Amino acid sequence: MAYQVKTIIMNLKSIFNLALIVVPAVILLQTLYFKFSAAPESVYIFSTLGLEPYGRIGLGIMELIVAILILVPKTTWLGALLGIGIMSGALFSHLTKLGIVVQNDGGTLFILAVITFVFCVILLWKNRKDIPFLHL
Repeated sequence: MAYQVKTIIMNLKSIFNLALIVVPAVILLQTLYFKFSAAPESVYIFSTLGLEPYGRIGLGIMELIVAILILVPKTTWLGALLGIGIMSGALFSHLTKLGIVVQNDGGTLFILAVITFVFCVILLWKNRKDIPFLHL
């Protein structure tokens, strides 16, 4: 019985660790289509921020890099750190200029930014031993 409980706990831990990596990467990757295809909502957001089109495309490229870095075990910490930075900017923009709800999305973009931010913070903490400049 104790072995089964231990196995279940180990499996749950593995699923949680996998979700910590996959969820922010998928969120970042799925938004790329909208940024790179100049979807009306993305154009609206970046126009409102005064960053259209270069900010939209530049952030799309950065988010692609962040997603890849998160998925590579040796660079997960760097992807998480950059993800925290990008999502901080997104959250700040939502709270100061865009609002929580953007074009009747029900707050979906804001919620996805919060989820990505929180997961990146947890990933950075879990992978802090891999950060080279902390071991000087």
